[in-house]
Amino acid sequence: MRTLTLVMIAISLAALSGCGTAISEGAGKAFGPEGVVVPIHPSTLSTAEPLREYSRFELGTFTNDIAGQLPADLLGQFRAHFPEMLAKYKVATGTGGKTLLIRGVVLNYEGSGSLAVITSAVEEVVVRTELVDKESGRVLATANCIGRSTTRVNRGIDKKAEGLAKAVAKWIAKLQHFQEEPED
Repeated sequence: MRTLTLVMIAISLAALSGCGTAISEGAGKAFGPEGVVVPIHPSTLSTAEPLREYSRFELGTFTNDIAGQLPADLLGQFRAHFPEMLAKYKVATGTGGKTLLIRGVVLNYEGSGSLAVITSAVEEVVVRTELVDKESGRVLATANCIGRSTTRVNRGIDKKAEGLAKAVAKWIAKLQHFQEEPED
């Protein structure tokens, strides 16, 4: 009887862990990859709504500082996702107003290798990102923007690019609307 009880407990735990994985994967599919912002230098803007006067957002140069590790199409996919993320986070855009130039340097890229599949490791791309007043060239703020996937359904280059676009758009929205943290 004791053996049967132990077997039943083991089966129950296995089933519960499987359900936890299913729930985690479902949430990952619903919410998509993460976009994380880690400020390096706080905004140098002094107004309560520091980016309110900017309504045009231009992606400038993004360079690769990791010599060969970066997939060739990641930055192209980031550029494709960026407009949809600006809309998602309700960043005010238009033809008037000042232009904000967004540029960056890729500092790290962790893709999915065989070890990542086994250990379920995080995949991410880290970009030191600057928000620059295009007219004056003045750097307004600097942060590490991270596109991260933590579930199997969000793995891959496109998902990391989407997470990176999400991070940059959330950061701009936070500064434009002077809010704590835009909701996903």
